[in-house]
Amino acid sequence: MSATSAGVLMYRRTGNTLQVLLVHPGGPFWRRRDAGAWSIPKGLVEVDEDPATAAVRELREELGAAPPGPLVPLGRIRQRGGKEVIAFALEADVDPTALRSNTFTMEWPPRSGRMQSFPEVDRADWFDLETAREKILEAQRPLLERLQELPDCAS
Repeated sequence: MSATSAGVLMYRRTGNTLQVLLVHPGGPFWRRRDAGAWSIPKGLVEVDEDPATAAVRELREELGAAPPGPLVPLGRIRQRGGKEVIAFALEADVDPTALRSNTFTMEWPPRSGRMQSFPEVDRADWFDLETAREKILEAQRPLLERLQELPDCAS
């Protein structure tokens, strides 16, 4: 059975422009990747955990804070590796430079026997929808279209 994650596509309006907050994964594998590497903040849903609760927890872990506000369901997508992502939209404005991500430990360099700690998310930023389509993982692009279908986000 594939893992299920839950996450939040945070958005804000600046003038007439709709922007979304995306996060860039930390660690050596993603260091030099940009286009198609960014994601919504998300993480695994624990057994018997409500997906919305998991999504808020992941915001807190990956950004250091979870702004209040109603979560609007954006549905489910399936990523390339088979992982299902349950997504929610949240209108909020956070400062991406205040990012305080949790960390993970892995052997690096490979087969070196040396364990190193890396941030789960090394940066976050606001993007207009056109730029976000280039930055976000291909499987998550439908979330941008679903966001635009929401009454508060329609152009």
